[in-house]
Amino acid sequence: MGLSEFHRSVRLFLTRIHRCGIAANQTARCLSHAACQPEPSADENEAVNPTFVNRNPRNLEQMALAVKDRGWKTNWPHREFYHRLVFSRTQHHVTAQVFSSSSSNPVLTCSTTEWALKKELASTRCVAACQAVGEVLAQRCQQAGITRMVYRAIPWTFRSDAVQKFRAAMKEGGITLSEPRRKYVGT
Repeated sequence: MGLSEFHRSVRLFLTRIHRCGIAANQTARCLSHAACQPEPSADENEAVNPTFVNRNPRNLEQMALAVKDRGWKTNWPHREFYHRLVFSRTQHHVTAQVFSSSSSNPVLTCSTTEWALKKELASTRCVAACQAVGEVLAQRCQQAGITRMVYRAIPWTFRSDAVQKFRAAMKEGGITLSEPRRKYVGT
């Protein structure tokens, strides 16, 4: 056995001892035995922690208990929402975005500028394009777990066929275009 092999075997032995957490006063025989841990009592399993931390922030939104930022009364559109749907049409494309109340960046988007939608449509601005954007965005919202959102269309564009088809496609996709009123819990 060469000197390098001896050093390697000593190093392996020391790392095993270090991993097991053996102190200098313990024997090396416990390397082969697993450390016995005490059984937890039934009282410890049923104890409830007095300080609860919610690790799912969307839980309060879904129960309509989370705080909605009201903003100023003069702001339009109003800021009292958990999720807001914005639908816009330009000269060439149709875009729909879902915004969260806590961020100015969109959570979900769908547009006719996307290659997968554009290649299936004859025109990227027609009524069929608005319906297709609504169907795709509804599917993405369902996958993200967002089933309720606020949608306030601009009043003079609300009656157009394109906006009506978009809304119908969102509703058929299982999205409710209104949010429940916030519940106030008495303390």
